[in-house]
Amino acid sequence: MQALTQKNWWDPDLYRQKLPFRKARLKTIRRIRRFFEEQDFTEVDTPALQVSPGLEVHLKAFQTELDEPFGQGEQTRYLHTSPEFTMKKLLTAGLERIFQIAHVYRNEERGRTHHPEFTMLEWYRAGATYSAMMDDTEALVKACAEALGVSKLQFNGRTADPFRPWCRLTVQDAFLNYTGIDVLATIPEKVSMEPDPSLLRREAEKIGIWTSPADRWEDIFFRIMLEKIEPKLGDDIPVILCEYPTCLGALARKKPEDERVVERFEAYICGVELCNAFSELTDPVEQEARFVYDMSIKEKLYKERYPIDTDFLAALQHGMPAAAGNAIGVDRLAMLLTGADRIEDVLWAPVV
Repeated sequence: MQALTQKNWWDPDLYRQKLPFRKARLKTIRRIRRFFEEQDFTEVDTPALQVSPGLEVHLKAFQTELDEPFGQGEQTRYLHTSPEFTMKKLLTAGLERIFQIAHVYRNEERGRTHHPEFTMLEWYRAGATYSAMMDDTEALVKACAEALGVSKLQFNGRTADPFRPWCRLTVQDAFLNYTGIDVLATIPEKVSMEPDPSLLRREAEKIGIWTSPADRWEDIFFRIMLEKIEPKLGDDIPVILCEYPTCLGALARKKPEDERVVERFEAYICGVELCNAFSELTDPVEQEARFVYDMSIKEKLYKERYPIDTDFLAALQHGMPAAAGNAIGVDRLAMLLTGADRIEDVLWAPVV
């Protein structure tokens, strides 16, 4: 047998060092369940194998084959990147308040806060908007911090107090505050699927952001976000960054007062993106058009596209109720609650 050159993750001494983080994660999950049960939510459990894994342009899925036992032949299936489509079908079926703690799978993701298999909390309220999700998120994180006896959230030498009122900041105001860019001025009033990048490119280059002639509007937007804005979010108090440009919210409802943005938000704590939430888009025609467009971009960038879940579109057509939903990375929340340095510190076992 070949001698080991480094300790394996299951080495007893190494594992013992990280065990407090994993026990804290378990306590966090117990508090999450109690939080939703106290509000009369139903916990659901949906299949990981799906016709469509999720249709975000930059997410990579794991593909497999489903072989039925009676000669029907093989059918391509994917491990879901989120339980979103199936949970929305349950809203159409008549459930009004649902949550799920699910393992989800995303290929080509690994880093301090990323892992190819991780745990996601997802919940939905029928008849609600993204404002209710903001309230839920703030209350949930506070409840978990109380359960662990934690007064500060921390990551990478940074801290935030979850018990102070959270900051709610629009994307427009974040760009103005941190870069001086009026990002909505780069988007036409009558929004197409994605704005022309020329105006945003000009503004980015003024503040020293490198751009390429091949960059799309979205590419430039995220380069500015990553270099100038995200690193400043969530110190001292958590920040809810809301009202994203419409082209960055494929499943979100447009804001009635300004169709250049959608009713979507992400929460940032100590520079870590914790969640993604929105008021749900329920128009099947618009939803299908957004899916088709996004898959055309995916094919152009990555030479692949995923199937559209026509059963999900049928659920929208049948009459999915107005709703809002949110997805939180449970492992990232556990990291913030414990001060863990890497996501593997809070996992019982890593994907190796």
